[in-house]
Amino acid sequence: MEHIFEVVNNLFAFFVPLSDLLWDFPKNIPAWAGIPVLGEFSFAMLLLLGTGVWFTFRTGAVQLRRFVESVRIVTIRTASEAGISPFAAFMLSSAMRAGPGNIMGVTGAVTVGGPGALFWMWVAGTFGMATAFAEATLAQLFKEKKESQYVGGLPFYGMRILGNRRWIGVTLAALFITYALLNVPSQTFHLFTALGSVASTIAGTTYGRTSGVYYAIGALLVVSVAALVLGGLKRVIAFTDLCVPFMAVLYCGVVFVLVAVNWRLVPWFFGSVFAGAFSPEAIFGGSFGVALQQGIKRGLMVNEAGQGTITMAAAAASNRHPVQQGLVQSMGVFFDTVVICSMAGFVTVLARLWAVPGVFAWEATKHDKLVVFMSSARHLAPGVSFDATVQVLLSVSYALFAFTTLIGMIVFAEISANMISRADRFILGLRATGALFFVPFGVLTVLADLQLGNIWYVTDLVNLLVASANVPIILAGGKYVFAALAHYEKTGGREGFVSSRDIGLETPYWTEEGTRG
Repeated sequence: MEHIFEVVNNLFAFFVPLSDLLWDFPKNIPAWAGIPVLGEFSFAMLLLLGTGVWFTFRTGAVQLRRFVESVRIVTIRTASEAGISPFAAFMLSSAMRAGPGNIMGVTGAVTVGGPGALFWMWVAGTFGMATAFAEATLAQLFKEKKESQYVGGLPFYGMRILGNRRWIGVTLAALFITYALLNVPSQTFHLFTALGSVASTIAGTTYGRTSGVYYAIGALLVVSVAALVLGGLKRVIAFTDLCVPFMAVLYCGVVFVLVAVNWRLVPWFFGSVFAGAFSPEAIFGGSFGVALQQGIKRGLMVNEAGQGTITMAAAAASNRHPVQQGLVQSMGVFFDTVVICSMAGFVTVLARLWAVPGVFAWEATKHDKLVVFMSSARHLAPGVSFDATVQVLLSVSYALFAFTTLIGMIVFAEISANMISRADRFILGLRATGALFFVPFGVLTVLADLQLGNIWYVTDLVNLLVASANVPIILAGGKYVFAALAHYEKTGGREGFVSSRDIGLETPYWTEEGTRG
């Protein structure tokens, strides 16, 4: 078994330097790296940020102007005879957005860039809301009806915008499916880490990866994923409608308690965030550029805006007007970046473990993000007696983040796959591949106590390729977004939207016949 894993890992070794090269380009060019501040950013980061700035400018900051309206639309739980409700679409997209990166990524940004990284994360999230608005609106505009549901997203609007060439849609679908399924084993690893921590804390002992506890976790994971995914989209929606609010309330509730207990530090928190954004402490290198880069990078990566990943959920929704789903998904970025991510920032910054070397070996441990986060939470807990409770509750939250992301990856791959074929056998085969191959594969790597690092590099590479394809497409399709927004604001979204009349392009669903059902 170990030999097989080694072969698989070596098979992907070729992609390690390629992934690093492309993600860091042109930071790996000395002339670029020497440019103050700008040299801290890769082309991919600048592309994602620039897209958010552009759509914010061209839409008149629609994500801020219509923020209250976005909240109202998100609460709509009713749908037409086909598709899912705006609330369900929000929960489904949040299931994938709210992943382990919301904790580990944010904690890592703070440990490298200092508290000020949070400020720049909020800035990136604000611009990311506009990008999410644009790509979600396009997903709605170009969605297609499949029996009692809608399908769409990046492969569908990519095909239409780029000359209606089917091979383009198929290529984009295959690319996204590859990205999604290769992410499944990593989420499996995060799940094991969290649930193993829960079991060890409750039992008061440390369990090895070959223990019966880990085998039980693995079996439970495979069975639960298969039961959900093989049951189809409606079963997954029913689960995310319940699970996402629960995990958000659980996670935020624990953090709120920790903040409330340490309320005297709250003014200092905001002071350190805003001050550190422009003048980080010496322990973080005192570099404005590092704080900026860490915050922007984390804000862009964690909310998925511009990467095409949430467009499948956006397309699946039933809306009166395509712009409504754009507003829903812009709210999704706010929820993910400003609410969920900030919780990890609160814990890490308020604990300030870097200032208490006698309590925590900062320099030796700061690279282990989960250890830093959990140690910070225990440091803020009101007495030693609450340490275990805090650790268990946060570990459960972390596990749910990983589980919903895992489920979301498989479901979004399925929606995307409809571009290739809508045959029941093909779609069921894809579900089974995700649930009965990639999940068990991730389980077996954990039980074998192996980390297939090279596979994660492949995932990063494919993620870059998906984002690099998606951003130019949504920029090219921006004219349709702007036209749809103009119609929405002129009519208040009350007049029937017909794409051929209102944006000058006929789309598969938004016809006079299509909108009537």
